[in-house]
Amino acid sequence: MKKVSFLLLCCLMLGGVAFAQSKPAAQFTRTEHNFGSVRESLGAVTTEFEFTNIGDAPLIIQRVAASCGCTTPGYSREPILPGKKGKITARYSTTGRPGNFNKTITIYTNVPDTTYVLTIKGNVIPDKK
Repeated sequence: MKKVSFLLLCCLMLGGVAFAQSKPAAQFTRTEHNFGSVRESLGAVTTEFEFTNIGDAPLIIQRVAASCGCTTPGYSREPILPGKKGKITARYSTTGRPGNFNKTITIYTNVPDTTYVLTIKGNVIPDKK
């Protein structure tokens, strides 16, 4: 009985080590987007950041946070399987915000001790009054 218990314990430990080694990882095609000069009258500008799960476990986006209320992020809600692609969208509101902008979007995932940071920037040209 002791041998069976020891063998079972060893199998559980080895299985736990194998499970701990499989983890997801996101690789973005780009982490920055420059809108250039845009008219305030556009109301908003949007871009997409595409990524691939290069890990060997499903990637889960837990939350996405923008550095200010003028930026609205969107993201893939379903788990991204290994080798598959996902996307993060960033929408910047230009209304009432003339001048240069440089904003960040922080992505929190199930990748241990890792956050991903995306940047959008540009210049809003005010409408002539």
